[in-house]
Amino acid sequence: MGWPVEPHGLTEILVRLHEEYTKAPIYITENGRAAHDYVDPEGEVKDEERVAFLDAHFRAAHEAMERSVDLRGYFVWSLLDNFEWAEGYSKRFGIVYVDYATQRRIPKMSARWYSEVIQRNGLLGIWPRFSRPIAVRASAAFAATLAVATSLPLAGSLALAQFVRLSVES
Repeated sequence: MGWPVEPHGLTEILVRLHEEYTKAPIYITENGRAAHDYVDPEGEVKDEERVAFLDAHFRAAHEAMERSVDLRGYFVWSLLDNFEWAEGYSKRFGIVYVDYATQRRIPKMSARWYSEVIQRNGLLGIWPRFSRPIAVRASAAFAATLAVATSLPLAGSLALAQFVRLSVES
């Protein structure tokens, strides 16, 4: 979409909000990446750039937490591909691909990566870099919605849940 992607900017704005405006808990309510996703001949959607985007932004959020920001939640935009007012159906933000003609849902590579982050309760390589690990927890309520949206079993849906809770372990 031509928008600059600067994960460090997320750290800086969170720290600035914390230091200059409020010590109240902060929630990132939408953050994601649009792409021209497509289903490959193997039936998969390999959205490596979205995985890299989310990984970098989760790490930036964790860095802000290390700098005393009370970040309580991070909502990934978006669960499903959808209609965007400015772009119509031309760009896809979802971690689950939607075939608009059939309404079939296909979890993308980013959904599988996100599932692994949640199952692992953290990002790869973060433990040596930071003094305290980042904890990622999924919302069980959202998992039920995800199970219906993707036709996955509830247990698998919990691992893909849209709401990611970031907290610093004590």
